[in-house]
Amino acid sequence: MRIAVNGIFWDKPNTGSGQYLRALLQELLRRDIADDFVLVTPRTSLTQTPLGLSIHSAPTPFERHSENLAKVWFEQIAFVRACQRERADLAHVPYFAAPLSPNARTVVTIHDLIPMVLPLYRGSILVRAYTQLVALGARRASAIIADSENSQRDIVARLKIDPARVHVIYLAADERYRPAAAAQIDAVRRKYALPDKFVLYLGGYDQRKNVRVIIQAFARLRDLYAQGYRLVLGGVMLGADSEFFPDPRRIAREVGAHGGAPLPDDAIQYVGWVDEDDKPALYSSATAFVYASLYEGFGLQPLEAMACGTPVICSNASSLPEVVGGAAIVAHPNDVDAWADAMRAVLTDDARRNEMRERGLVQAKKFSWRKCAEETLQVYHSWR
Repeated sequence: MRIAVNGIFWDKPNTGSGQYLRALLQELLRRDIADDFVLVTPRTSLTQTPLGLSIHSAPTPFERHSENLAKVWFEQIAFVRACQRERADLAHVPYFAAPLSPNARTVVTIHDLIPMVLPLYRGSILVRAYTQLVALGARRASAIIADSENSQRDIVARLKIDPARVHVIYLAADERYRPAAAAQIDAVRRKYALPDKFVLYLGGYDQRKNVRVIIQAFARLRDLYAQGYRLVLGGVMLGADSEFFPDPRRIAREVGAHGGAPLPDDAIQYVGWVDEDDKPALYSSATAFVYASLYEGFGLQPLEAMACGTPVICSNASSLPEVVGGAAIVAHPNDVDAWADAMRAVLTDDARRNEMRERGLVQAKKFSWRKCAEETLQVYHSWR
């Protein structure tokens, strides 16, 4: 088959959709010598890729005028025309944006339905209209790939799609996520001025990530703070405080205003953006990794942490229990007492930490991009 792949996220490798696109295509090209792949992109500047993929440039007339309009035009018109010109037998859209009128069998990967599940993420009337547009496109797709069984259930329920058309294919951590060498750990500790003992959170600060509970729980471990433990928050730069992006510094100040003693200024360290190459050593440096998210289509960060041998505490919401299996401690995302108890249990018990480390390494090995690519190929060829 000739397979056209929507490549709008190719040059955005720091996004989840960009990482998925690159990792999946890399494995597909390693293993599939029978099919021919072409990457369709709106960028005229993208003439070659490290993978040696064929490139079809499909710029839109709105690139300089409206990024949002250009994106919709590419998804609904330019990509469809490119599939026709390339005589594609199959189209794969690796994120929630299947065309409304496809001219080839279409597979769409829906990582999550956050705009339909969480009210705060529904956005403006234009955003809601776009969500309805791509939802209708998904209903017309030949097959849908979901990152987890939880996402599959949401897709079936919210989009009213036959479960037989929705295939669960798990993601994986990149190969670089493994226990880091001592020299790598020392270099990252110096680069980010990390404390000797710390609990790590790596991710966004938007409301869904629920960082508030992590801060509130850590504030109850003042005896462990006195022993040198700190909370390290990283992944994005601090921005304007809002309901959607609550500032963790304000949350830390409010801990004292709600009946507890104020957190010392050095109890929390904000390291900001972390280079991709530094993440394995950062995970490996941490005593524990915490992730209290309210909703994830998959939840890559806990898997990355486990692959680096770091004990994980995460919420029992959405897909996260599927990812961590029995290798992590899971807690209700809004139960501050449970989070404080879980942190204390991990930080004060060497034997438990070692056990969680070993179980996490075993659990992480159950996921691989090789397996993801092989199962994706099965979906591609399911009509033959």
